[in-house]
Formats: sequence, structure tokens, C-alpha cells
Amino acid sequence: MQFTSLVFILFFSVVFAVYWWVLGKKLKAQNIFLLLASYVFYANWDWRFLVLLIISSAVSYYLGLKISESKTPQRKKLLVNLGLLFSIGTLFYFKYFNFFIDSFAQLFHIKSTLTLTIILPLGISFYTFRMISYLLDIKNNKLKAETDVLAFFNYIAFFPSMTSGPIDKAGLLLPQLKKERIFTLENSSDAVRQILLGAFKKLVVANSITPVTQEIFQNYDHLSGSTVAFGMILFLFEMYADFSGYSDMAIGFARLLGFKITRNFAFPLFAQNIAEYWRKWHISLTSWLTEYVFTPLVIQFRDYEKKGLIAAIILNFILIGAWHGPRFTFVLFGLLHGLYYIPLILNNKLNKKKKFSKSVPTFQELGNIILTMAMVCFALVLFVAPTLKDALGMYGRIFSLSVFSVPEFIKIKILGLIGIVILIDWLNKDQEHGLEISRFRPVTRRLFYVFLIFMILYFGVFGNSSFIYEQF
Repeated sequence: MQFTSLVFILFFSVVFAVYWWVLGKKLKAQNIFLLLASYVFYANWDWRFLVLLIISSAVSYYLGLKISESKTPQRKKLLVNLGLLFSIGTLFYFKYFNFFIDSFAQLFHIKSTLTLTIILPLGISFYTFRMISYLLDIKNNKLKAETDVLAFFNYIAFFPSMTSGPIDKAGLLLPQLKKERIFTLENSSDAVRQILLGAFKKLVVANSITPVTQEIFQNYDHLSGSTVAFGMILFLFEMYADFSGYSDMAIGFARLLGFKITRNFAFPLFAQNIAEYWRKWHISLTSWLTEYVFTPLVIQFRDYEKKGLIAAIILNFILIGAWHGPRFTFVLFGLLHGLYYIPLILNNKLNKKKKFSKSVPTFQELGNIILTMAMVCFALVLFVAPTLKDALGMYGRIFSLSVFSVPEFIKIKILGLIGIVILIDWLNKDQEHGLEISRFRPVTRRLFYVFLIFMILYFGVFGNSSFIYEQF
């Protein structure tokens, strides 16, 4: 049930109507209905894994209570470790077991059929991280164990952010689940605008680019280096439009139900160095790893000063790469991004934030943006390549003399769509999202809404509109 499908629109319309107009201010009834809606949404993909979701929620809820009741640090540590073992073990089995079985079979030339039976449950990487952060926050006394079982199960299964995040922390979402939500026309109107922008990004921009990048990546060994490099640039915009489009819609649908969830993108295409890029890209994941992985590592390595900081960042990014899936190329993708940080650390520029001095970027600012995006695109080769051999083949094409030729697959329509996304983001780079345009005149706003709706209806690529990050 994709956000952009007619089935989901009908599903959400019914949920919205019952949630606000039938149940009104009955908080418990709203939460019961919201949980049922989330389970229906998830079961629509595969009802068998709904059982896993419910069991995982129950285990985390029970352990959270027991950790909070623990009288000794030893017992608390034991229960936390049991929770981590359960959560990480479940994630490892479904997401990585195939990889290790395949690798073992290839190493010893064994034919294996076991891997054919293991399917990756939808959203498991995202809801597992929610459960882990919940238990760690209780352990670190940042959060009290939740006693409201209905609120907790809703927190884990909240359907707007179930399939691809954002990864909300319990401290943000649980309090909202336990207090009355108020419907306001102003908030709902802004939520609809954000959903409209997300739909435009996904259906028009990302889905228009996808066939081109697929053609390039599948036939890279027969194409010029310039075409492969152009494909990497296109994929950056495809992934941004796809994932930020999903996030815009997830945040918008949550707001329509009265919830404020984590912002996941802050216009990363204008980042002036790689550290700023990661502060603006997939914010919920990077902030999660910063709190629960990077910061403990920095404390552990503090005696080694800059060397320790470099080691912590590299380990953190290797984990970011591995989080995406069981491929060596993902690990190398993370490693490369970690290595990108070394010059910033050595020059004491890691935490320096750069603001644009004018309404139009200066040549230096533009140069910084181009360099940063070039680094991102270079690393994306490892992201899209299924094997190390394919990655080396793509790099070989890019660094061949054919990189100086005119690239193929240049389409004015796609370049125009990318230009529209860049313009929207630039005009709203200081806002919460790209269609927060209340400062413009009403006539201008309405014309722009009509323009986006027209673009979706005329240029939108419908049908199978799965999102890239659903596979993670």
C-alpha cells in the first residue's frame, strides 16, 4: 500500500474521517483505531510479519518495564542486553543471514537453498531502531518506561513512518500519543502542501529519472565514462526526490492525524561540506547513530584526540553503510564517507556551519556545493553497484578518456524537473519544508499549487511506485 497509490488514498481518507469526525476527542478510542489502522496497513504487505511486529513490540514493552524496576545495575544491564540481543538478533536474521549463508556457501563451494526462505520484513530496520533507542533511553535515565501499552504499541507501529522512517524517538512520539490531539485547519493545510510536494518529487521527478538510471547502471560497461558519471548525478537527484518525497508525505500524513514527527531532510543539496551534508540528509538515522554509536565511541577514544575522533567517525559510517544492507559495497560506501571527514577534522572544521551570505550563492559557496555533491556522487557508485566488481567497472569507465565525451540519455524534461526541485528548495532553504510558502501572496501560492497538481497529473509516472528506502 504505497503512499502514492489509490488504495492508500482511500485507506487514509477512511482513517482520517473516522479518526476525527467519528471518534472526535475520545483519546483512547482514537489510539485503538490508530493501532488497528497501522496493523491493517502493515498486514496489507504481508500479514505473516504482523505477528513478528506485535511480538517485537510486546518484548520491548515488557523489558522496558523490567529495566525500569531493576534494583541493581547488574540486573538492568542484563535486561538491556537481552533486549538488544533480541532486537539486533531479529534484524540480523532477516536482513543479513542470507548474506552470510551465501558467503559461506560460496567460500566452501556448497549449494544452499536455505536463503530462499528468508524474506526481509517491511520496515524492520526502522522499527528495530525505535525499540533499541527506547531501551537505551530507559537504561540511561533519559526516559521512564511506558506503562500505557496502547501508546507504546502505537509508537512502534505508527503507519505514516512505518515503512521508511523517519526513526522517531520515544521521547518525541509517546507524549503525543497520550494527550489530546487538536485538529486545526492551518496545520492540516500546511500538511497537505507538504504531501503535495512529496508526491511531486516522487511521481514526477524520481519516477521520471528511474528508467534512465536503470538503463545506465545495467549497461555501464557498454557506455562512455561521461554517461556513467551523468548517471551518478541523476541518481543523486532520483534518490533525493524519492526519499525526501517519501519523508514529506510521511510527515504530512502524520500531521493530518495531529502528530509532529522527526524532520528527515533539511535541503542537503546545498551542503558546503560532507559533514553539513550528513547533518541535512536522513537526519533521523544520522542523529540516532550520533547519539547511540558515535558519541559513546568518541568518549571511548577520547585519549587519542583527533585520531580517536577519526576512528569513531569511520566506525560510525561503516555502520551506516552496513545498515543499508548485506553488501560489501554498502560497507565501502560508508567507509568512503568516513574518510571524507578526515580533512575536516585535521583542519578543525568539523562542526563549522556555513550560511549563505546572499540570496544567490557566491562563486566560493557554489564551488563548495559542487565539490560536496561530486564527492557524494563518487561514493554513490558503491551504493548502486551490487558487487565490488561492478563498482570497479563503473569507476573504470568514469576514469577513462571517454569521460570527456558528450553523455548519452540527456533529456530536457528531466533536467527541467531537477531544476524545479532545486529552485523550490533554494527559495525555501530556511523553512521547515519546501512548500512552506505562506510568505507569498495568496494568488501566487494558489497558482503554484495548481502547477504542481498539473505536473503530477500530466507528467506523473504511476503504477509500481515503491520507494527506494523500503528495501532497507
